[in-house]
Amino acid sequence: MSINEPLRSTFTPNRRQFIGAGAMSAGAVLSSGNLFAETTADAFAMGHAEVDTTPPLGIELAGFHKPVGQERVITGIRQPTAARALVLRVKDQWVALVSLDIAGVSASFAKQVQQRVAEQTGIPSSNVRVCATHTHSMPAFFFLRQWGAIPEDYQRETLEKVVTAVRLAKEDLSSAALYVGESQVEGGNFNRTSSTWKTDKEFTAESSDTQRWLDTTLHVLRFERANKPDVLWYHFSCHPVCYGDGEAGPDWVGLVAKAVREKHGVTPGYLQGHAGDVNPGDGKIWIGKAEPTAAAITKGIDQAIAACQRVAVPELRTVTEQFEVPLDIELLKQQLQQYRENPEQCTGGEWVDARFAKSWFEAAEKWSLEKKSHATPVSALRLGELGMLFHSSELYSYYGLQIRRDSPFEKTIVVGYTDDLIGYLTDPRAYQAGEYAAITVPRIVNLPPFTRSAASELPRLADSLWQRTT
Repeated sequence: MSINEPLRSTFTPNRRQFIGAGAMSAGAVLSSGNLFAETTADAFAMGHAEVDTTPPLGIELAGFHKPVGQERVITGIRQPTAARALVLRVKDQWVALVSLDIAGVSASFAKQVQQRVAEQTGIPSSNVRVCATHTHSMPAFFFLRQWGAIPEDYQRETLEKVVTAVRLAKEDLSSAALYVGESQVEGGNFNRTSSTWKTDKEFTAESSDTQRWLDTTLHVLRFERANKPDVLWYHFSCHPVCYGDGEAGPDWVGLVAKAVREKHGVTPGYLQGHAGDVNPGDGKIWIGKAEPTAAAITKGIDQAIAACQRVAVPELRTVTEQFEVPLDIELLKQQLQQYRENPEQCTGGEWVDARFAKSWFEAAEKWSLEKKSHATPVSALRLGELGMLFHSSELYSYYGLQIRRDSPFEKTIVVGYTDDLIGYLTDPRAYQAGEYAAITVPRIVNLPPFTRSAASELPRLADSLWQRTT
């Protein structure tokens, strides 16, 4: 079937069609009753745009350790990449969401986007979210020690394209109806930190972070519009880390986009979830072979589309607060002392290699040992009975499930890698075992280690933010 041919879907409660070959396609859609009878300024409206961000050859890729002199650079393009923007409006409230095919962004990059968007569109800078898909086949726009340098020229070019995407999305604004669906994905992700884990199907009020978990739920957000193509975004928790070569692209996310476009005639946007302890596939086939992962997730999208139910959006509320992530200064002191006394022993394992360890030490010994926390933004968004929480960490699955379980909303989506990237928020067990995510990654991102209980502070902050949006 041609991607331009209308496809009859099983959307509920109103059967209709996706029309158009992609997110920027033109064309009419079949109207569904009187959903758009209300076209006043008080009605829910949204706009969407996509801008190509495919990188040039020769710049560094992020996500894997490469010693100095052996940097991993782009040698080819496996898949094109993009900045996709949603602009949402109810009455005089505006929000912009960006999904960017990149390993991650810094707080500085996000602030520049927010300021430029505010200047060009009037959308408040505090209401602009920049979400990375976290593909490991793209560069990073935040500091990574020996894991991929920031390509400054490409970063500047991409910043302009992100702002353009938001501006075009605002120009695309039209009345809309929001539908949310969910499904359980089988074989699309696994917990990489443990041989055994439990899934969200078993998550209860009694569940705790003494066990490892996996979120298999996929959400779709489908925006139905009058006289314009529908828009589809989805959310799932899974590292895009299938490839380690020099080919750039979105990883399995690109394969899913192609499959959905061919079947439904629309290119979906992607929001990353709590993927700190989650890799793609079923744990057997994923490195170098993204097709099984993409097939499982595409099937989940189809099922979630079929399960869509309309969510009324009479109001839009958003709030942002700085999350003061507690630092383990005593552990930092121990690490500094260990290096001072025996630098020749700090050449592998948690120290990566001698050059890495020396670089970390030279930076870390200048840090203030009086500093107790590191500030990073967390935002809550309410769209009727849909709640969305945005944070900047690679969050372990338990805490994402906890936030969703305790949310006051009928549907809740927890989006990571947003407006900054601070590395992992793990469970206490990761510190006890000396796991890479807890011990080594803070050195990679040039931050002191967090306390063992740092991740448990995020659900508490989420509860406070939810209250301020209700």
